[in-house]
Amino acid sequence: MFHALANGKIDTGPYEFRHELVDIETLNRRAFSGELELSAVSIHAYAYLTEQYILCPCGASMGDRYGPMVVAKRQYKIEDLKSLTIAVPGTLTTAYLALRLCLGRDFKHVVVPFDQIIEAAVTGQYQGQPIDAGLIIHEGQLTYADRDLKLAVDLGQWWFEHTAADSGPNAAGGLPLPLGGNVLRRNLGRETIREVNRLLKESIRYALEHRAEALQYALQYGRDLDRAKADRFVGMYVNDWTLDFGPRGREAVRRLLAEGHAAGGIPNRVEPEFVDEGASTS
Repeated sequence: MFHALANGKIDTGPYEFRHELVDIETLNRRAFSGELELSAVSIHAYAYLTEQYILCPCGASMGDRYGPMVVAKRQYKIEDLKSLTIAVPGTLTTAYLALRLCLGRDFKHVVVPFDQIIEAAVTGQYQGQPIDAGLIIHEGQLTYADRDLKLAVDLGQWWFEHTAADSGPNAAGGLPLPLGGNVLRRNLGRETIREVNRLLKESIRYALEHRAEALQYALQYGRDLDRAKADRFVGMYVNDWTLDFGPRGREAVRRLLAEGHAAGGIPNRVEPEFVDEGASTS
């Protein structure tokens, strides 16, 4: 998404972009202090950040019938997970919220850096704490079977089936799972927010139109992925959804936040607010 901005492929005018590459839970926590003008965050974390930040309509990471997964050395059913200790990549991640919704309750968990969760699931422990299963995000979704781990639930598929079960005239059908998005700090002002959002969208569009070039840039940050798997992973999360949430994507965000609140996982009812791109932008 950020190749064009990071490497001078588009004209950013008076704006300078400095990239800070850290894991999503760290970004979620940093957003509480408002130190970053533009940041990726989990949609779950956004529920706590609405006074400081507004959602960009571009930059989404959507799981369309796929998403975070619970994996383990043994084959478990969803019902089994309620009594297990699960390694999670952070309690503000959308993966954590989605698993809580899937299980219908909170669950025993240990917070583990996302890139150490597969190892914790394989060894059955993390820093001396017992681990029965791991909630994996990022590249682990494509590599967990290489470590002889078994899938208990794909939360993207579960969410699609869960939302598809609705009936009635206002039913939206199966929805993608909105995992993450980009947010802009509100005190930048309306015009700056619009312009930075436009540049972000330009960067994403450039990446989609120059896929091989952008993928080569992204490969330096891939963990244990060959080019074929990296290309597949990028295709899962950088696509048409990334250019714009669209009506279904926005409804998915509303639905997730509403269900999170109803289940007690989010303290306040949140109505998501997106940047108004204005008539001059596409």
